[in-house]
Amino acid sequence: MSAPIPNILADRYASQAMQDIWSATGRIVLEREFWIAVMKAQRGLGLSIPAEAIAAYEKVKDQVNLDSIREREAITKHDVKARIEEFNELAGWEHIHKGMTSRDLTENVEQLQVWRSLELVATKAAASLLAFAKRAEEYKGLVITGRTHNVAAQTTTFGKRLAMFGEDMLRAIENHEQTMRQYAARGLKGAVGTQLDQLNLFEQNASQVSRLEDEVVKHLGIPQSLSNVGQVYPRSMDFEVVSALYQLGAGPSSFAKTLRLMAGHELAGEGFLPGQVGSSAMPHKMNSRSCERINGFHVILRGYMEMAAGLAGDQWNEGDVSCSVVRRVMLPDAFFAIDGLFETLLTVLNNMGANPAMIEQENRRYLPFLLTTTVLMAAVKNGVGRETAHEVIKEHAVATAKDLRSCVISENDLFDRLGKDERLGLSPEYLKHILTTAGQATGAAHPQVETFMKQARGWGERYPKAKDLQPGKIL
Repeated sequence: MSAPIPNILADRYASQAMQDIWSATGRIVLEREFWIAVMKAQRGLGLSIPAEAIAAYEKVKDQVNLDSIREREAITKHDVKARIEEFNELAGWEHIHKGMTSRDLTENVEQLQVWRSLELVATKAAASLLAFAKRAEEYKGLVITGRTHNVAAQTTTFGKRLAMFGEDMLRAIENHEQTMRQYAARGLKGAVGTQLDQLNLFEQNASQVSRLEDEVVKHLGIPQSLSNVGQVYPRSMDFEVVSALYQLGAGPSSFAKTLRLMAGHELAGEGFLPGQVGSSAMPHKMNSRSCERINGFHVILRGYMEMAAGLAGDQWNEGDVSCSVVRRVMLPDAFFAIDGLFETLLTVLNNMGANPAMIEQENRRYLPFLLTTTVLMAAVKNGVGRETAHEVIKEHAVATAKDLRSCVISENDLFDRLGKDERLGLSPEYLKHILTTAGQATGAAHPQVETFMKQARGWGERYPKAKDLQPGKIL
């Protein structure tokens, strides 16, 4: 028999904590704990289940033999029936799964896995916000060339740029938490959602069945349960979850792409560790391979979001299993992807660094261009028509850019040209003042960074474990 093919997302990128939630062995233990919780609740409500039977199940719940279960499934062609038989044989009793259908087990356990994963992701998202805030504070005074359309635009600060991507995450974590607040367990609803079999077990005592379901949902730790479902919970809930993960990855992905662009101009980089190799052929290269990975994870999440969208609105009657093969891949792998994204993001934020000398060199080249809007406002306040001033500045700016690109000049002399043009009515001395105080021409960047830092630290207070969370070693 050939060796199992590994899940690359899990084995190569996800943390052990996330792997444990979704591992085959971990899943079976969660199912067995769920069965035990149902038995305890049923016994507590008067159903005839011996205490020694429950004790026997508890004693063997961690004895998981995947090969034995797989052999049973090869005969039954039914995964849940195989796991029922295995657990019963280990315990020596037949008291699990009373009044339950397969989906009573699988839906609730999958939702438990989703719920625990959402909690882990929330903590890592908060940790990432704290890491963004730390770096934004470090670089809040480092003036850089801001770019729109990837073309030099105005002065900003590196801290402001980091806070900008952090702001994207702030909105995403709010949405993630809202998704958690709205999340609801399917509960024990039976074969078509009517709870018929549990009602039969409890002699049509609806109050007892309601208490049973409350106990089961309490075991799951999910804050609420659904009232009206069929055999499956609405698959639009899976879409809500995966789309929330996709949104959480958006800010980090934009940051990673920008840091890659900055690295290409040697302005900043993600860090390069001792012994690391950038290229097997070109020894000088220090590629942004971790940032590239973050961008790749976001593409993967978009794919899983599309898979989730394909299931939402495609439910037949009270349910079927056509969604099963999709969800077996989509749900765990979406969480492995976002987990790997955050592990990589935290590593980058810990190791990254700016190159102030290269940033200053770029600033000197572009600074007069970056200050053209300041000149435009000065001309307007001096009584020049806004469009007239814009045309004059553009005329000289384009000419200067062409001369720089063709090496006719080696220094940007735009302000000298503007000072000689009487149409603007601005003296060379005043223009020089604008140029020499350029370090102050970053608008509200500083207070904006301070606002972001305060907001990010607020999330750290809501998720205390985030403060000490550090990524594992990534490949």
